[in-house]
Amino acid sequence: MPDEDDLMFRLDFSVNVYNLVENQFRMIIEQLFIDSISLLKQLIETPSLSGREHEAAEKIRNFLTARGIAFKTLKNNTWCFNKHWNDSLPVILLNSHIDTVKPVDGWMYDPFKATDDNGKLIGLGSNDAGAPLVSLMAVFLYFNEKDDLPFNLVFAATAEEESSGKNGMESLVKVLDRVNFAIVGEPTKMELAVAEKGLLVLDCTVHGKAGHAARNEGINSIYLAIEEINRIIDYRFARVSKLLGEVKMTVTQINAGFQHNVIPDICKFVLDVRTNECYTNDEIIDEITKLLNCDVKPRSRRLNSSGITTNHPFVQKVKSMGINCYGSPTLSDQSLMNYQSVKMGPGDSARSHTANEYVLMSEIEHGIELYIKLLEGLVLE
Repeated sequence: MPDEDDLMFRLDFSVNVYNLVENQFRMIIEQLFIDSISLLKQLIETPSLSGREHEAAEKIRNFLTARGIAFKTLKNNTWCFNKHWNDSLPVILLNSHIDTVKPVDGWMYDPFKATDDNGKLIGLGSNDAGAPLVSLMAVFLYFNEKDDLPFNLVFAATAEEESSGKNGMESLVKVLDRVNFAIVGEPTKMELAVAEKGLLVLDCTVHGKAGHAARNEGINSIYLAIEEINRIIDYRFARVSKLLGEVKMTVTQINAGFQHNVIPDICKFVLDVRTNECYTNDEIIDEITKLLNCDVKPRSRRLNSSGITTNHPFVQKVKSMGINCYGSPTLSDQSLMNYQSVKMGPGDSARSHTANEYVLMSEIEHGIELYIKLLEGLVLE
């Protein structure tokens, strides 16, 4: 039986080893954080409006090249695979986007200049989605050299997310044909969005009959459209999601008439529909078509609601760490993925698309560390 001195020696040794490992981890995190902030500042100062991301893509590629990371490209999309790839292991995709919306009115700073205000990094795209993007890239670099991972990793910096363009993730999913699970980097305060609403944009056309406004003739398409819009206002879809709530329909644009004294024979309005995971987009379109007495034409059917099962290993690990899980009302590239995915990242969605957009640098450091802890030892079934 070991004596007291031997037990104390073993305890001290264990503590010293733990401290050494922890110090090494902190040094690695610190360097990844420094590199991430440097890259984010470059991206902020490289205009990358959705559909015009070429220069931002070059910044990503230069960053990877400088670190000896081989990558593939497709238009303005860039992706890479971990060094010790094993075809027998499941694949995890780390994805975020490089494009931004146009700057809105009200900026007090230059939106294309990275302004460091005492730990607050201000600039267009700093929060959405620069912070999640550079954090996920840091996580990829952390795991890249490891030869004992229980999964493969793909990092993808993609284009045209803000405009739901066809040259972004929609084109990449056709190339990345084997993905088991994806983490989509969007500002969620590092909480976990386990579901998000989809989007349908419907062009609705109501037909009346033209006539002279001074006489009692014609059928006013505007009045008919009002009846259709009232149906929309009063209608409720039966299936309500516990995470995402009801399917939400909103008339956002309307247009009719070309002259004050002519009864308009055509009235067009646009219907914005935010879907939940209880319906496919096709089911929603069918139900709305039956509801309305007008022509209904969807602009696209591809932006479906997305979600993940609550017993997924990543979700279980998140819950075990006391991290909040929720349903997100905003759309991301998850809608284009045909595999299970979650949305998670540093920053706050409330700052997105606003004047003086910013992210706290401490949020990025926390994000990198938390991503790593969640992936460390993760086993996908």
